[in-house]
Amino acid sequence: MMLEVPRYEIGEIKFSLFSPEMIRKMSAAKITIPDTYDDDGYPIDGGLVDMRLGVVDPGLRCKTCGGKEGECPGHFGHIELVRPVIHPHFAPYLYKIIKSVCPHCKKDISKKGLRVVKDENGRKIQVCPFCEKHVPEVKFTRPTNFEKNGEDMLPTEIKEWVSGLDDETIKKFGFDPEYARPEWAVLSVLPVPPVTMRPSITLESGERSEDDLTHKLVDIIRINQKLEVNLQAGAPQLIIEDLWNLLQYHVTTFFDNECPNIPPAKHRSGRPLKTLAQRLKGKEGRFRYNLSGKRVNFSARTVVSPDPMISINEVGVPQKIAEILTVPIAVTEWNIEKCKEWILNDSYPKALYVIRNDGRRLRVNEMTKHEIAGKLKIGWIVERQLIDGDITIFNRQPSLHRISMMGHVVKVLPGRTFRINPTVTPPYNADFDGDEMNLHVPQNPEAQAEVEKLMKVEGQILSPRHGYAIILPTEDYVTGYYLWTKDEAEFDKKEAAFLLYLGNRSNLPKPDLKNGKYSGKLLFSQFLPSDANLRAPTKMGKDVLIKDGKLVEGVIEKKSLEKLLEYLFIFYGPKTTREFLDATTKVALYIITRHGFTVSPADYDLSKETKEEIEKIQQEMVGEIENLILQYKNRTLQRAPGMSLRETLENLIMQITSKTRNRIGEVVKKALGKENPSIIMATIGARGSLLNAIQMAASVGQQAVRNKRPKRGYRKRNMPFYEAGVISALERGYVFSSFTKGLSPDEFFHHAMGGRESLVNTAIRTARSGYMQRRLINALQDLIVRDDYSVRDAGGRIIQFVYGGDGKDPMFSQEEKIKEMEKKARGE
Repeated sequence: MMLEVPRYEIGEIKFSLFSPEMIRKMSAAKITIPDTYDDDGYPIDGGLVDMRLGVVDPGLRCKTCGGKEGECPGHFGHIELVRPVIHPHFAPYLYKIIKSVCPHCKKDISKKGLRVVKDENGRKIQVCPFCEKHVPEVKFTRPTNFEKNGEDMLPTEIKEWVSGLDDETIKKFGFDPEYARPEWAVLSVLPVPPVTMRPSITLESGERSEDDLTHKLVDIIRINQKLEVNLQAGAPQLIIEDLWNLLQYHVTTFFDNECPNIPPAKHRSGRPLKTLAQRLKGKEGRFRYNLSGKRVNFSARTVVSPDPMISINEVGVPQKIAEILTVPIAVTEWNIEKCKEWILNDSYPKALYVIRNDGRRLRVNEMTKHEIAGKLKIGWIVERQLIDGDITIFNRQPSLHRISMMGHVVKVLPGRTFRINPTVTPPYNADFDGDEMNLHVPQNPEAQAEVEKLMKVEGQILSPRHGYAIILPTEDYVTGYYLWTKDEAEFDKKEAAFLLYLGNRSNLPKPDLKNGKYSGKLLFSQFLPSDANLRAPTKMGKDVLIKDGKLVEGVIEKKSLEKLLEYLFIFYGPKTTREFLDATTKVALYIITRHGFTVSPADYDLSKETKEEIEKIQQEMVGEIENLILQYKNRTLQRAPGMSLRETLENLIMQITSKTRNRIGEVVKKALGKENPSIIMATIGARGSLLNAIQMAASVGQQAVRNKRPKRGYRKRNMPFYEAGVISALERGYVFSSFTKGLSPDEFFHHAMGGRESLVNTAIRTARSGYMQRRLINALQDLIVRDDYSVRDAGGRIIQFVYGGDGKDPMFSQEEKIKEMEKKARGE
């Protein structure tokens, strides 16, 4: 008969204040000696590492539970304080109660308020509305300083004030009288944490180094003893109060060494002690450093580099890493021979460990491999090296959204870096300038299945935030697609066959051009499903039309490619979309390599006539600005609603400079022509914008600091060599020169002013948004979408009746728009 093991469920957790009696009751020893070990290195009885508090030294046994080092969990001790002190974290609560309770009748006066009367001397005083006795005014200074009528209050007075309250009054202040009474926040007994919580370490020199908490407890005991001696000797009240304040300081810094208004306790070296609060809070504290995030096994980290020839689903793993990371394989009757082969292998791939049914772990080496292989049984586990085809989790920090971690299939490659397809970089926000990434190997079949089915890259092609494609080709790829599918693109039979081979296609279609060549559109169509239909907008104005699996009209560029990927994912699923991406990106890269595509300074050269036209536009702008400044000085400028006259002027000048830039843009675009590489890149969305071309070829334009013209520098001018009070275009940051021509010193300086702002903003924004995201996610971490589509928290409370209000997966939020595009293509 099987033994029934009772199961318990935690109903609730209550946080409480310990009463002095409870501290004594849970204590295993009263600590009186401010020392640790004797001359023989043995724990002193009554000292801070008393063996009743637990043991951390090998060979010793705990005097409370009899456990050895590693077995004994540790036990609390206690220090009897000669005079009570205030707990620094509960002092604000004590102040709240003192402000709300009469010290004489102990009644709650917060609702009725104090009455103001005159005393026998005619001075106004506050009295309790119940007992009519005088209630002194109390002020509180953090962390533990209370003043009554301008004089310091002793902790005994505070304890007296908050003691004796009835249970109903205590409940009003948020305390549960059974578990926490306000007078317990004034400590007369201090709990001493177990030795296991503050172990001492032996240094290389043989000296013992004590934990920061032990150092603090030594200070507390020493001052406590000194205070007791002075009290017994009848020392003056001033000396007693000084020692009492010192005891309060040591207890305060024992709990929290970062309290305001008091200096932190420090080592001789000047390093502040890490006491109880510092152990718990912040990035390096117990919660974030050891509980929320921990070090893990079966993980690797190195630099990432691009490999466009591997699938988006794959990750290239260096052989060195593959030889160290292992995957557990359960031995079955189907794979036992393969497992034996791994055990007997002398070189990669081989088994490193075998785990028997009884849990014993056997190391596989030259000496043991034949014996282990001979004894191998079904049910044992073989831990073999990572090989091609294993599923892993790949991650780049900071992990800001779900797809900062995705499932990748291992492909063992030479070198020392992880390789990923450049198409997969957007969700990770990765680039190849030295970024490092992490690889995690799931260690059981359930985890492996979850990664395979839920996390694999091909399933994340659309963003879970907005439903647009996030894993998509950019830059060179986009240019490649453009060169491949533009109307003039044609390929001979040999090239066409090679392109199809590169994209893993086996059938060469019949040539569709009169000269026996193949159009790029025909070859691109070979990678589309035969029944695909889509009419997608492009950045070039003319729609892309795909009809019955054939690219009929338009050129594939960034916008149409995005829509095509969304269409394939929604209509044909992740596998088809991934196959399309893997195949076409290789072809697009080959085409841009074969065709060649580059930008040189010559591409930004403008004719003399164009330069004159730009000069004329800029002179018109200068004239308009001077005219506005004249109106401003004559006070004939019409003031804009809600703005001062100067603000109106600055706003109008910014509008003029913006309009000028647009006019110059039109001139530059026309002058450079549609075949200019920089214009092509900007138009198809591969890289850059028309603004880049304007700044390179014509004029850098108006610089802005906080969306206004730069105005800070010297008195009434930006530069020392400008005339004071002049606020025309050049003096207020308009850069007439282009990058090709080169900036003058003052223009360069203005440009640097604008650039500095964006750099600082980026740095500050990253930190602020990161911390805000952290707080938001912590607030939402227990929300879950249930099977009935309701969103609930950990307590089962309904947050949303239907997830998102419509129950729709945001990944498929573009579905209706894509269906409309498909209908248009069919002519419906």
